[in-house]
Amino acid sequence: MSKRVEFDVDGITLVGDLRVPAGAGPHPALVLTGPFTGTRDQVTGLYAARLAEAGYVTLAFDHRNWGESGGTPRGHEDPQGKLHDLRAAVSLLRSRPEVDGGRIGAVGICLGAGYALKFAAFDPRVRAFAGIAGAYNNPYGMRAGMAGGYRDALSSFTDVLERQDRGGQVEYLPAVAEEGEAAMPGDEPFAYYGTERSASPHWRNEVTRASIRELVTVDNMTGADFLSPTPGLIVHGVVDRFCSPEGAEEAYRRMGEPKRLVWLDTRLHIDLYDAEPHVTHAIEATAAFLAEHL
Repeated sequence: MSKRVEFDVDGITLVGDLRVPAGAGPHPALVLTGPFTGTRDQVTGLYAARLAEAGYVTLAFDHRNWGESGGTPRGHEDPQGKLHDLRAAVSLLRSRPEVDGGRIGAVGICLGAGYALKFAAFDPRVRAFAGIAGAYNNPYGMRAGMAGGYRDALSSFTDVLERQDRGGQVEYLPAVAEEGEAAMPGDEPFAYYGTERSASPHWRNEVTRASIRELVTVDNMTGADFLSPTPGLIVHGVVDRFCSPEGAEEAYRRMGEPKRLVWLDTRLHIDLYDAEPHVTHAIEATAAFLAEHL
């Protein structure tokens, strides 16, 4: 069972679900952060429930601007704000009597893995990190992947922001679409977010255009350089068209010891969102690593 909790950061109220395992506490605890546009009752909620069964207090929450949490513009990616949200989430966990405040880890899935990595690297309260199917964004990789189009893309996003700075409305595009323009175009993202697999009353199929600028300029990979001596785990699928295995390898290579890299035999990025046996394999790898280090 989960308990709804609310906590404030930067004048914004965030909403989360706190899960407490059976048995006498205090227990080690985990803060979770998940995919781009995701809400706490989707991927993060699934992993939070499974890890609570493994003996951890877990907190899955909606980041600012998403789901039931406050913040504007709605549906806007705020990288620095997400790090603030994670900091406040750990402060909440450490205030709870069910939690052993000296045994807290950060777990991220998809885009959340990059945020969890950077957060864990610079917050000594976090004693272990695990990234699953992670996107470890950095502008060097984005520029290389976009070749000569990187500056043009930045200019297009600046045009959007300038219109908004001058009083124009916040500009949006679909989060997913099988065909046509979307922040996450194509059949695979749509197979999760566009179907009952991800059904949530709090998720909306829209994202600010300016969010894409944040994704191509944020540097979460730098967290790998600063994580050690905090233990780090990378769990990734051998085939992933959306969060590259090469990015996972780079994050692992740049991390210091102690660290572990676990490859899973997936064929789709979203296999690690909700598909079995892949989620179970990811949970088992994560629980085994955390048992050693928390």
